[in-house]
Amino acid sequence: MTDAHWPPQITLKGKNVRLEPLLPEHREGLVEAVKDGELWKLWYTFVPPPERMDEEIENRRGFEAKGSWRPFAVIVDGRPAGMTNYMNIDASAKRLEIGGTWYRRSVQKGPVNTECKFMLLRHAFEELDCIAVEFRTHYFNRPSRKAIERLGAKLDGTIRNHMRMPDGSLRDTCVYSILPHEWPAVKKNLVWQMERARAV
Repeated sequence: MTDAHWPPQITLKGKNVRLEPLLPEHREGLVEAVKDGELWKLWYTFVPPPERMDEEIENRRGFEAKGSWRPFAVIVDGRPAGMTNYMNIDASAKRLEIGGTWYRRSVQKGPVNTECKFMLLRHAFEELDCIAVEFRTHYFNRPSRKAIERLGAKLDGTIRNHMRMPDGSLRDTCVYSILPHEWPAVKKNLVWQMERARAV
């Protein structure tokens, strides 16, 4: 796959997590991961069921080929534990969204999400010079909204009837963002959260 698009393809490594470019070879591990908690049954998310994991990987890589996404496999203890992305990439403005994220249930409410977001945000602001990083989620996805707010992102607003869900219901989408001048405080908060988690 060509790597001519912005941002360039990259692997990000942390203490507990590695984010590596999504490949078809991740399929088996992702199928195992999504079964941990039967995450596709959450009506307010877009988590693929096991039998559609090939299609999901192909779709995300298809968006990558067009330059609008950079999909990652989330690797914990040497095996896939979920997916995340840089998405809705606007290369001319240097603006992007972090989203399409899910993790196996056994790593939720631990250090994985905080470290993933820290690495993606640090790369976006300190290496890519982004003017804004967005997060979007379903109005009724309370766990996701709380996690986004815990990062330090601010609510820009709610797009009502933004999209249709797989079950036919209409989604109101909450849009959050972090701006460059906010990043130093957000970074300090995330580092504090990670240090506190390690001390427990």
